[in-house]
Amino acid sequence: MTADGAPPTLTDRAVAVEMPVAIEVAGISYAVLMATPADLEDLAYGFALAERLIDRAEDVVDIMAHRAEHGIIVRLTLADSVAHRALDRVRHRVSESACGLCGVENLEQAMRPLPPLATRWRGDDTAVFRALSELDAMQPLNHRTRAVHGAAVCRIDGMPWLVREDVGRHNAFDKVIGAMLRVRQDWDGGFALLTSRCSYELVEKAVLAGCPMLATISAPTSLAAERAAAAGLALRVVARPDGLLATQ
Repeated sequence: MTADGAPPTLTDRAVAVEMPVAIEVAGISYAVLMATPADLEDLAYGFALAERLIDRAEDVVDIMAHRAEHGIIVRLTLADSVAHRALDRVRHRVSESACGLCGVENLEQAMRPLPPLATRWRGDDTAVFRALSELDAMQPLNHRTRAVHGAAVCRIDGMPWLVREDVGRHNAFDKVIGAMLRVRQDWDGGFALLTSRCSYELVEKAVLAGCPMLATISAPTSLAAERAAAAGLALRVVARPDGLLATQ
């Protein structure tokens, strides 16, 4: 029974689709992501940038997605100038030597320094509250499922203008970054808003994409805060209608 004594209301809700999406880069099976099968070209571009496999949209020569028996394969063909990066990364990740050095090498890869941001956040934090108030209406998949994350690119005044959704918070951010990359759009003083906690991976994606400020609805991890401070990324976390926490 509800608080007023009325019987509970039963509703139907759509189920968010999650399936394996394999990313192949330069002929190499690079990663398998569990993702929502929408905006997959955006996902692949954003993922490749976050993995430092590419630096710009022009580094992708061709992209093709097709259905396989158990999921979807997205194949990226890279320019000759960057194609070797995928092989170099895979070698770091799959080395099976027992010499004791490979773990050190992989830790160094995981904690590679981030480049300092060229553009710092100069906006007003009231923009985050506007973004929060607008974002829900721009998440149609979440309205149907209540099971996916949203990532938004917001103007400096807080108005979201580009939103992507996915069951994974990392995927959602990769999608929106990849969409920007494909249309050659920069942040223009704006920021990103994510409906998730602030993990170090999201901080790294933001910095590598040149985002000056990252806002999230939940708290940061210690490593996220440390990596953001080192790169000059402003964080606005635990962002709710009644307040937020600020760094930088």
